[in-house]
Amino acid sequence: MNISKLGASLGAEIQGLDLRQPLSSEQIDKVKNALLEHLLLVIPGQQLQPQQYIDFAAHFGTLTEHPVFPHIDNHPAIIAIENHGKQFAVNEHWHSDVMFSQQPPGETVLYGVDIPAIGGDTQFSNQYLAYQALSSGMKNMLGELRAHHGGASAAKLAGKHAAQAPSSVHPVVRTHPKTGRKALYVCRAFTERFEHMTVDESRPLLQWLFQHSARYDFTVRHRWRPGDVVIWDNRCTLHYAIHDHGDAARLLHRCTVAGETPS
Repeated sequence: MNISKLGASLGAEIQGLDLRQPLSSEQIDKVKNALLEHLLLVIPGQQLQPQQYIDFAAHFGTLTEHPVFPHIDNHPAIIAIENHGKQFAVNEHWHSDVMFSQQPPGETVLYGVDIPAIGGDTQFSNQYLAYQALSSGMKNMLGELRAHHGGASAAKLAGKHAAQAPSSVHPVVRTHPKTGRKALYVCRAFTERFEHMTVDESRPLLQWLFQHSARYDFTVRHRWRPGDVVIWDNRCTLHYAIHDHGDAARLLHRCTVAGETPS
C-alpha cells in the first residue's frame, strides 16, 4: 500500500490494493487510520461485483438502507446514483449524507461504475478546518446551539411525500467519537433553523455558516475515473456533486455505514 495526499485540506489516494481480494487486518487498520487522518480516501482501479463492494464497505461498520431512495435489486445496502438530468440532480449542493436522520451515517463508500469522459466531479470540504477558522466568540456561541434538519427535499426528488422523510435535531458543532476533534455540522441542503428559533431568525447566521463551510481553502475536488472507490467521513466533511456533464451517463453505487447520534 502506498498513501499519498490529494490536497492541502483533505484527501489521500491509496495505491496497491485489489479490493476483490480479502484484506488482512493490518491492511484494514491502515485504511481506517488513513481515513481518520485524511477524512477522504480514493482507491483507484477496482473491478468489483456488488457483493465484493459490499464486503469491502462492511469493514467500516454495519451498512444501512437509505430512508428515502430505493436500493438496487437483491442488494439492500446499495443505492444507485444515476444521471437523470440536471433538474433531477439530488446531490448538487453541499451536504453531509442523511443529516436529517437521528443517527446519520458515519462513513460513505462510493464506487464509480460508469463515469462520463468529462465532468461529474465531486468536491469535498473539511469541517474540522471550518470550525478551527471561527473566532473564539463564534465557537462559544455555536457550541451552545442545536439545529433542525429535514429531508423533505430529498423525499420530493425520490417521488415521495415530505412526511415520509425523517427529521432530526443535532448540535451545530459535533465532536468526532474517534478523534475527539470538533467539526462544524450544518449544511445548506438539510439544515432548516436553530432550535428554539424561527426560520427567519436563523437565516442570517445559517447563510453565513453555509458560505463559510465551503471556503475554497477547506476543499478538494475529485475527478472520477471508472473503478474509483471513494470513502469519506460524514462526521467531519461536506460534499457536492457537480452536474456539468449534460446527459452523459454517470452511475455510482453507494453504501453508507451506520453512525451514532451526534454529540
